[in-house]
Amino acid sequence: MATDSPLEPLTLSIEGMTCSACVNTVERALNNLDGVRATVNFATETAHILAPADFDVKELIKTVDKAGYKASTARDAQSVTLHSKKSARALLFAFIFTVPAVTISMVMSWHHRIDMWIISQLDSFGIARPLYSATAWLVIALSAPVVLIVAWPIHRAALRNLKHPTMDNLISLGSIAAFTWSIYANSTGEGDVYTEVAAGVVFFVILGRFLETRAKARAGAALTSLLVLGSKEVTIVRGGFPLIVPIEQLQIGDEFEVRPGDRVATDGIVVSGESAVDNSMLTGETKPVDVRPGSQVIGASVNHNGRLIVRATRVGSDTELARITAMVISAQGSKAPIQRLADKISSIFVPIVTLIAIGTFAGWYYTGSTLTRSISVAITVLVIACPCALGLATPVALLVASGRGAQRGIVLREPRVLEVARNVDTVVFDKTGTLTQGVMKVQNAFISTAAGSVLGTSYAPLVNEVTVLSSANALESANSHPVAIAISRYALGEGAKNLVATEFSITPGSGAAGRVNLGSQSPVVLIGSPDAVAHSCTDFHPEIKLAIAAGQSQGLTVSVLAWDGVALAVFAVGDQLKSDAAETVSTLKTMGITPWLVTGDSAEVAASVAMTVGIDSAHVVSAARPETKLEIVERLKSEGRCVLMIGDGINDAAALTAADLSMAMGTGTDTAISSADITLMNTGLGSVISALKLAKKTLKIIRLNMGWALIYNVIGIPIAALGWLQPIYAAAAMALSSLFVVTNSLRIK
Repeated sequence: MATDSPLEPLTLSIEGMTCSACVNTVERALNNLDGVRATVNFATETAHILAPADFDVKELIKTVDKAGYKASTARDAQSVTLHSKKSARALLFAFIFTVPAVTISMVMSWHHRIDMWIISQLDSFGIARPLYSATAWLVIALSAPVVLIVAWPIHRAALRNLKHPTMDNLISLGSIAAFTWSIYANSTGEGDVYTEVAAGVVFFVILGRFLETRAKARAGAALTSLLVLGSKEVTIVRGGFPLIVPIEQLQIGDEFEVRPGDRVATDGIVVSGESAVDNSMLTGETKPVDVRPGSQVIGASVNHNGRLIVRATRVGSDTELARITAMVISAQGSKAPIQRLADKISSIFVPIVTLIAIGTFAGWYYTGSTLTRSISVAITVLVIACPCALGLATPVALLVASGRGAQRGIVLREPRVLEVARNVDTVVFDKTGTLTQGVMKVQNAFISTAAGSVLGTSYAPLVNEVTVLSSANALESANSHPVAIAISRYALGEGAKNLVATEFSITPGSGAAGRVNLGSQSPVVLIGSPDAVAHSCTDFHPEIKLAIAAGQSQGLTVSVLAWDGVALAVFAVGDQLKSDAAETVSTLKTMGITPWLVTGDSAEVAASVAMTVGIDSAHVVSAARPETKLEIVERLKSEGRCVLMIGDGINDAAALTAADLSMAMGTGTDTAISSADITLMNTGLGSVISALKLAKKTLKIIRLNMGWALIYNVIGIPIAALGWLQPIYAAAAMALSSLFVVTNSLRIK
């Protein structure tokens, strides 16, 4: 079904997969469809598909069904619960029949007594005595429900996968071979009975899968917690009256109520009310954030102590929660390079094991061993070989890592970052919004009463902090420049009055001017850069000159305010460094990572920031345009460095894409976030260290998992082939190997 339609993502839930060979079977079937690209995740039991928009979903489901598995567009909590209960019932049923079968077989002293009791009962009913061991027939009868009924789903999957064998084929072949041989042996008296082995194998397989499923559910708990965070209903305020409606009816621009203790329904801006909100589930920041009118809030954050009215700015799939969840699911649906190696091994593993089992049987039988012994050893080889652990090694670890990362405000976009993170030796920082908070604030303000004396006695009563700040606010409140906004916000915070400037004008790059009525006087007020204001003023008072020099030496943006040509105040405005910026840079250095600062700001500002946080002046690039940042990253890579780029703006997007590994601040632009490998939702820079450590630890766990899975088979199969292991112990070892991989992955939490 060829099509030119654009590709759209789709996720299917897959039931019936038991090992990585099953993953390969489903992937192969889906990828054989025209225009379809699919990756299957064993840990989450999902298929992540890119298919043309007009592709029939039913065709995808039918393809999976033909491959021997069940597919659906969604798996809700109820269906998962039913599946879990069904597995528990099967396990209990197998336990009831397997334990007595194994116990009777192992306690040899019981055999004669049981034989005599069974024969006496048959004689009393006039039934012919059984051939050979009556106890063996009892064990066969107890094992039959387990091998034939409980294991039927395994046999059915094995039949469906004859062309591409999976773990089910090994289990089915081993259990059926042991069961049928036992019936033959006890009917003819030509060998030992192994039906308890067949039942034990099935029991341990089902037990292993049951425990494995529960452990995988724990592994995915973090993602599940994200999925259930969203509100189901919202209280919209219309005409002053609250109206409770389903969340789907909420639209951009609607105002909704958030009561204390409630979750914020969607991303928005506070219209009225003050409170503290908890963003910890999304950003990892445990400290509540104070909000007031004009503050932005994130959907799913918890409102603590005040009633808020919020105007919705993003709804549905555009919200921060939806974006985080989508990125986590996308990461879990992708495959790390190390996982692709495991898939290749698994694709040929089952056929090889089958050939080894046949060769083992032939070797034992044709070197003089009995038929019974030869079959027993071959069955042990089939049972102990388990590619499940190999298939789970990477996806379960990634499932835990991505979910845990999301809880701490670290969102992994692609699994490949796990393998890149350990090689990072250079980090390139943007400044604004990355090392700094991205919000201009007045760092220092100085008002000179001595300079005010030049204006004369008529102005003397007016030259005070409140009046000067009020005149500054009158001009800057009408100006949208970030520096003007910072000065206006500072003035109001310090008690300035809301005055209105007349004859107002703005000169881009210089400042603003206007007449402000202060009661007894209405001076012409200027506010702008020192050079611009100096052209219209008398010589600056020494105190003003000192304040200007102090601000500029700190790399701050300095503005001077003047009344009627006399400079009275100096405002030093800057973007405040994040509290953990210096600590983060220091930690990176101890990890052997060299920090760089590449910023569009002036050389003075860049040098000041670099010195404060501890970046070497030789690694500072100022006045950098987007193409400059890209060139720096590419040059460092050409020198053989593994480069991590951290930024938040549109001007960082190209460099983020070019870097070996990239991180975007969650407070940044959508362009930066979509270009980065990792998104840091926490406003602090400590998440950079946490993300690197999480990636390194996850890769370490994956390698340990894969090492265990490979060593287990390399050692286990020869031991089984040499006849040093009983089939039932092989089944237990097989189950434990998979369980080890899953529980080991949970250590990431």
